[in-house]
Amino acid sequence: MDKEFEVVMGLEVHVELKTKTKIFCNCTTEFGGEPNSHCCPTCMGLPGALPVLNEEVVIYGILAGLATNCEITTVGRQDRKNYFYPDSPKAYQISQDDQPLCHSGYLDIEVEGATKRIGITRIHIEEDAGKLIHKEEGGTLVDYNRCGVPLIEIVSEPDLRSAEEVKAYLQKLRAIMMYTGVSDCKMNEGSFRCDVNLSVRKKGEEKFGTRAELKNLNSFQSIVRAIEYEAGRQMKEIKEGGTIIQETRRFDQSSGKTFSMRTKEDAHDYRYFPDPDLMPIVIEKETIERLRASLPELPDARKAKYMKDYGLSSYDAEQLISSKEVANYFELAAKTAKNTKILANLLISEIFRLVAPEEFSVPFPSAYLSELVNLIEEGKINSSTSKKIIEEMWKGSKSPIEIVKEQDLEQINDENILLPLIEEAIANNEKAVNEFRAGKEKALQSIVGQIMGRTKGKANPQVTVQILKEKLK
Repeated sequence: MDKEFEVVMGLEVHVELKTKTKIFCNCTTEFGGEPNSHCCPTCMGLPGALPVLNEEVVIYGILAGLATNCEITTVGRQDRKNYFYPDSPKAYQISQDDQPLCHSGYLDIEVEGATKRIGITRIHIEEDAGKLIHKEEGGTLVDYNRCGVPLIEIVSEPDLRSAEEVKAYLQKLRAIMMYTGVSDCKMNEGSFRCDVNLSVRKKGEEKFGTRAELKNLNSFQSIVRAIEYEAGRQMKEIKEGGTIIQETRRFDQSSGKTFSMRTKEDAHDYRYFPDPDLMPIVIEKETIERLRASLPELPDARKAKYMKDYGLSSYDAEQLISSKEVANYFELAAKTAKNTKILANLLISEIFRLVAPEEFSVPFPSAYLSELVNLIEEGKINSSTSKKIIEEMWKGSKSPIEIVKEQDLEQINDENILLPLIEEAIANNEKAVNEFRAGKEKALQSIVGQIMGRTKGKANPQVTVQILKEKLK
């Protein structure tokens, strides 16, 4: 990334609410199904069909707002947002314009050891759009199944400056939505997706550059790649004397590039007007306080608890609370684990290597992971062996103790067994021995590596290094 420039980003995150029925009718919100099997005249927007607001949508929206430190609008309304896109069959969407359900919130993220507060401009409720599929040979197919599925749109302030900050913000936001139970946030099903508004400017400038909107990104990997490419594209364009135009762009996974979809409208282009078929949304203050009291323990509270009760670093605690499933799994394992720092390290370094936190699913019980931690803590295996055991547990159903016994993986702590191996390694590594004696500590690693190879990784590294140093003095 060009150090002459600064990237400025604000996010629009669409979260599909976990209601059983749509926002204005009784059609199911179930994912999938045959095209046009989950729709009716109301969600299709047919003339004469009257929408009725699903109360649970408002409740979920308020919970999301309270969990992100927002103020709640006590008297609001819903508006029609009119637009003619080639992928929208209704040509309008019922949303909220100048009276969103929630506003003026924030959440805190941690990146590279520093905490940063990201402002949340607004959270509003709206319906999802249907889908138009234009066939190359001619003709258009229409699918109304998603039309009317309830969403909240969470709009951030332009406070984000890097792909790492965006990822941390989205992970925290996704965790909050899942902790509150308002959404399942399945990114592969589109129930948690993101639009990134991105511009670049010379460092030191106060005025924002012209932004491009990267549309409908639904995986953390795609979001990071799209940001890195688009920021680089805009910087290159500016340096070559070109002009950035305000537009909507899509990200192509296979090429890793963004491509223009359409020039971007401003809010006045949507011709918002109050929906004539829907009553105002009036929320009593008592309702807000009742919902506030019903909030579960949220990610930041869990993070503070992990640092206090388990002695974890801020970074490790942040990684564990980024997914409700991960945090629940960790807490179950921590009940019987003798060293919670080792437990956290195994989850973050080894388990996350095999499965992403946002898709967390482990094929063995938490008790097995705590059993593995205890084997390390008791000195029966080393960290190198623990990686092999995790891979074995991933493939089968055996416990760590069973795997250690069957594969003879118990750590060698006996100095009488290690001593002849160490002496042999010293004799075969004259160059490394001389370098170590000359003050190069790293030279010891090649000798230790040879001993670990001879013992198939079972030698106790600490005992091995201790004996080696004594022999080489």
